[in-house]
Amino acid sequence: MAVYNYDVVVIGTGPAGESAAVNAAKHGKRVAVIEAQSSVGGNCTHKGTIPSKALRHAVKQIIEFNTNRMFRDIGEPRWFSFPKVLERSRRTIEQQVEMRTRFYARNRIDVFFGTARFKDEHTVLVRDAHEGTEELHAEKVVIATGSRPYRPADVNFRHPRIYCSDTILGLSHTPRTLIIYGAGVIGSEYASIFSGLGVKVDLIDTRDRLLSFLDNEISDALSYHLRNNGVLVRHNEEYERIEGDESGVVVHLKSGKKLRADAFLWANGRTGNTDSLGLENIGLQANGRGQLTVDDQYRTELDHVYAVGDVIGWPSLASAAYDQGRFASANLLGEEFKFVNEVPTGIYTIPEISSVGRGESELTEARIPYEVGQAFFKDTARAQITGDTVGMLKILFHRDTLEILGIHCFGDQASEIVHIGQAIMQQQGEANTLKYFVNTTFNYPTMAEAYRVAAMNGLNRLF
Repeated sequence: MAVYNYDVVVIGTGPAGESAAVNAAKHGKRVAVIEAQSSVGGNCTHKGTIPSKALRHAVKQIIEFNTNRMFRDIGEPRWFSFPKVLERSRRTIEQQVEMRTRFYARNRIDVFFGTARFKDEHTVLVRDAHEGTEELHAEKVVIATGSRPYRPADVNFRHPRIYCSDTILGLSHTPRTLIIYGAGVIGSEYASIFSGLGVKVDLIDTRDRLLSFLDNEISDALSYHLRNNGVLVRHNEEYERIEGDESGVVVHLKSGKKLRADAFLWANGRTGNTDSLGLENIGLQANGRGQLTVDDQYRTELDHVYAVGDVIGWPSLASAAYDQGRFASANLLGEEFKFVNEVPTGIYTIPEISSVGRGESELTEARIPYEVGQAFFKDTARAQITGDTVGMLKILFHRDTLEILGIHCFGDQASEIVHIGQAIMQQQGEANTLKYFVNTTFNYPTMAEAYRVAAMNGLNRLF
């Protein structure tokens, strides 16, 4: 058995693991990473963010082609199969893997492919696909193993028509009807994707409103547009049992309803990838969701073992994971770092959603005197040009100080637009003010111009 010594060993090559490893290597540390899959990138690249967002972009292009009057001069609306659209996302995955492989090579980081398991507090064993084992000794260890879909034992995921958000990427046909159980971010995104392909979707929500962490108005807008695109949203429902047969799947709900569809997608919760790490060998224990608890320096109960990304739970976003990995790496190197506690939300439904800061209900509950500035995309020149007129930008600001308290956006490019407001919100003192958007000249026509429109709208509400 080969034995290697490193300053830092990182388990996982998703956004959190990659940033932790690269940052340590750039500070002169000898670094190794361990990846359970056959190529780098982690679940983000192979099963989650990249394939689903590439898939979503392709579907959005199809919708545009089939609804834009100009394209009628080319031909009639076209139908595209799910496997055909999925093929486009695979090209993006290949590009991502190639790029990220170069990162490790350029920074002289050793990459081990196989399953990682702790032997003791400073030793990690790596077992490859051929049952070979290598032993890595490390001064510091970063656990960045990510998460996977939670799969309850009473659902038969071996059935060919029952999928989770990982296995749906291997769907080899286009179902006419689909039941999605779980109306969180992943469920809502896939509801948009499949409805965009003409699939009739039943979206089962175990709660009383979609994405309740969002500002209520944005949540309501998402509900409306999903329904407008043919998605039937069923709130406050839970399954009793799920039965698959040769032609489809029947979902029995506790309310007594029975739903039938060609296929079923489970999108209700995720579990941290910690069960095979041998945590018992180092005295650590994951919670019921397979997640590790860390302090505000991303350290576990062992000072030299850190955990970052989805494996520690909230916010379970690739963007946050990348920063968490970099900051954890900075901490173990004795460098300046910060704890990630406020990140923008990006939800890639069709249209997409993004927000940062507090919503109206939070501000009302806290008795903060706020006002609202709105800009509707249908009234902006850029949206009229592109045809993406659905959506709005909403700015919440303090009535007295004009401090920006929240930015909420629904519509095309929402995840890009929100960063302008985020940048101003991060300014200290009087620099965080609604007046910035009134006194700054924006390019015309642009989507960013919505900030000026919304700011003027908000100021007009003051008296």
